This record gives sequence, C-alpha cells and structure tokens, in this order.
Amino acid sequence: MKILVVADTHKNFEALDLCVKKNQDADIIIHLGDGEHEFADIRKMYPEKAMIYVAGNCDFGNHEQVHVAKVGGYKIFCCHGHTLNVHDGLESLVATAKQNKCNIALYGHTHLYRTELIDGVYVMNPGSLDSPRGHNKPSFGIIELSEEGALKMNIIEMETK
Repeated sequence: MKILVVADTHKNFEALDLCVKKNQDADIIIHLGDGEHEFADIRKMYPEKAMIYVAGNCDFGNHEQVHVAKVGGYKIFCCHGHTLNVHDGLESLVATAKQNKCNIALYGHTHLYRTELIDGVYVMNPGSLDSPRGHNKPSFGIIELSEEGALKMNIIEMETK
C-alpha cells in the first residue's frame, strides 16, 4: 500500500498535479490542508482514487478539521496542525493521536518536512509543494505499508517547474 501525503499547496494546482502524476501508483492521497481548490480539481480528475482532505487555516470550505483513517493495520491521525500549535512543538499532536489510538500522525502548516518516531507514534510533515521553508525544496511524503505490516516513511524533494 502506497500513501501519497501532501500539504500546503496554496492554490498551486500545477505542483499538486505534477506530484500526483508522478505518484499515480499511490493507493490513497492525503492532503493536510491549505489547498482546497486544487485538491477539488484533483479529486475530479481521479474519481477512482481514495482521497482524504482536512481543513487548513487558509481554507474556507466545509472540511473536517481532523480525520482518522484505518489503513493496513494502522490508524492514521490527519490534521493540518494549526489547532494543535505545531509551531510550538509536537506534544499536543502526539497526545491527540494517542488519544485517538493512532500510531501514525500526519500534519502540515509549518511548511517544514520531517519524519520521526515520537513516544511510539510515527510522525510526518510532508512540507509544502508550493512554499517550502527552511531553504528546502518543494516536498511531499510517501508512506509504504507492506502486507506484513512493515512501515516506511520518506520525504521526497521535488522540482515543480
């Protein structure tokens, strides 16, 4: 199972479209907010794909703030991160994921990519396809789950032009 994780595309349809085209083998696409318009267009282009979207602080549509998905023996907590103050640390994110009995927590908002294991929770921020920070290139995340239950999380830097 391959999960494509993106966030903070901020109306950059071209970047999101290129990312999805490069990862057409993804079984699920998760967008962690601040990209409602381009995500809606991608959803129309790939109606057969499983997709999840959560609201970001720059979104104004009617979207859920958090989503918990069960995938391949894992429970995945998806949020944008602004309501959990991820700029100040990940303690609230990890605690909320654990309260929801999730072993993976995905968030955006900071535009800084990272993957790590914190207190038994696999944490990923895919960065931003549109406006990365910290001198990083545009990026997205890939989560691979094997049939045996093994988990791999990778950040991919991408040239979008």
